[in-house]
Amino acid sequence: MTPSLEMKKDPGKLLSYSFLKNLVRQASPHLDSLLQLKDQYHVKIIYTQVDRSASGKPRFTNYYYNADPNQYFYPASTVKMPVAFLALQKLNQLNQPGLDKQTTMITESAYAGQTQVYNDPSSADGRPTVAHYIKKIFLVSDNDAFNRLYEFLGQEYINESLHKMGYDSAQVLHRLDVSLTEDQNRATNPVKFYDTASHLIWEKPLLRSGMRYQTRNTLLGKGYMKGGKLINEPFDFSKKNRFTLIDLHSILMSVIFPEAMPKKQRFQLNNEDYAFLYKYMSMKPGESQFPQYDSSFNDAYSKLLLFGGKGKIEDPGIRIFNKEGDAYGFLTDVAYIVDLKNNVEFFLSANIYCNSDGIFNDDHYDYESIGFPFLKELGQVIYQYELKRNRKHKASLDQFKITYD
Repeated sequence: MTPSLEMKKDPGKLLSYSFLKNLVRQASPHLDSLLQLKDQYHVKIIYTQVDRSASGKPRFTNYYYNADPNQYFYPASTVKMPVAFLALQKLNQLNQPGLDKQTTMITESAYAGQTQVYNDPSSADGRPTVAHYIKKIFLVSDNDAFNRLYEFLGQEYINESLHKMGYDSAQVLHRLDVSLTEDQNRATNPVKFYDTASHLIWEKPLLRSGMRYQTRNTLLGKGYMKGGKLINEPFDFSKKNRFTLIDLHSILMSVIFPEAMPKKQRFQLNNEDYAFLYKYMSMKPGESQFPQYDSSFNDAYSKLLLFGGKGKIEDPGIRIFNKEGDAYGFLTDVAYIVDLKNNVEFFLSANIYCNSDGIFNDDHYDYESIGFPFLKELGQVIYQYELKRNRKHKASLDQFKITYD
């Protein structure tokens, strides 16, 4: 059963599972100490074992630690993952001749706070496309790339699509890394797609979302910085983006194993879409020619679980299909991890709150000292357990043996 459906069925039982807690405790006293400090670090973990039938069909066993869907965390860049999937879905739904992820996408401006995009110097031919934006999202978590897909889809399409899929609490309400009002985030740019002869194929006009936001009262911390001054009151996240870890985990599973998911929870993607996503979700920045990244974007730049976001990934057989995010002291990674040499596969998602002083927007977060080391060690603990775990049938991971060029 998928995590989102399973948790809704019996949250009390699942939240009490001791397996994951005991596994971490036995493997790492350090990690266990962080888990014990629930009121400080609010650690959330979901671990899914994948076992195969003789025919290769996957069966999932889900384990949870403190994955309470009612406890808010800021999802940061993890929201880019479902929006990237929805962008491909939208193109398939439009079903316009000549319109696909490689079609030239021009973004106009028609409202306060909006900006234009006529070219993309980081692409091979200078054209902005849905495909190139998705590449940049998964390679280095590019914020502008997310914003352009948000503008292409529109706020209502994103949220209504996710709610129809069963992700009722999901809220994608704003662009990232730009300071805009609620009204400006409701308004999404005109977008036009052109063929190679510069003929207009399809266009989306300026849209203003009339979506009724879910009522929330999400006040966190004890203060925040504004205009260089400390405001001694909780920071209001009530109109910030929202996703539960359970839903993010389920969304990733639905793209890795669509045939194993309920039809309602599958994105409308084709085989070419899946192959495209698998490639760029698992690619290292240095393996990309367009965009091309310098050495500051190391192999593990976007791989927090198992590698902590730093250094070279020495084992060529290990690939991680994931989306991470960090902002306001919240650090999250949602991942499907495979070891092609040892035929190991598992899902692991985790979130940790790295803001010991309780002050937001001060850029003093504990990512380096607490967050990145925690996710690295957690990934290693689960990976080492998976290496030793008995499986009745060996997994065939051929579909994840990808040529990166």
